[in-house]
Amino acid sequence: MRIFKEEQRFNQLWLIILIIISTMMPIGIIIGTYIKNPKSFSSIELVLLIGLILFASGFIFLFKLSTRIDEKGIHYKFFPFHWSYKITAWHDINKAYIRKYDALSEYGGWGFKGGKLWNKSKGKAINVSGDIGIQLELKNGKKLLIGTQKKNEVESVLATYKTKINHDG
Repeated sequence: MRIFKEEQRFNQLWLIILIIISTMMPIGIIIGTYIKNPKSFSSIELVLLIGLILFASGFIFLFKLSTRIDEKGIHYKFFPFHWSYKITAWHDINKAYIRKYDALSEYGGWGFKGGKLWNKSKGKAINVSGDIGIQLELKNGKKLLIGTQKKNEVESVLATYKTKINHDG
């Protein structure tokens, strides 16, 4: 029995820089307004406002994509959307393979994407970075792409469970 596990977070340098810059602007404006006119809001309101901006800006760093592949199937959890693993059993899968994708053009970006709001033919995607994913084509006609940073390990474990795909049981 082989088990594959992976956890990913939004930790790209460009994203961190973008969030820092976009957080500094409103905080700078708020502090500037407070310095010019301390009566514009109380010091408690100032602290709460800055805290709210920091929380909202940092919220994305709480997101975590967890993937597990084992003898039962492919499990995924995208916290905070999923509090427990969702499982796609091997007998529900027609095809499972690794592929390169373009997150922006195929799914509209990274995160929990696809379905009704984007290109329905591509199905759904759950990803946090990169351009490599585990493509699942299910027996019910749906598609799901789960991003991975461990292409070789996933290919190896999928090969291990290849006989379980598209079989009943």
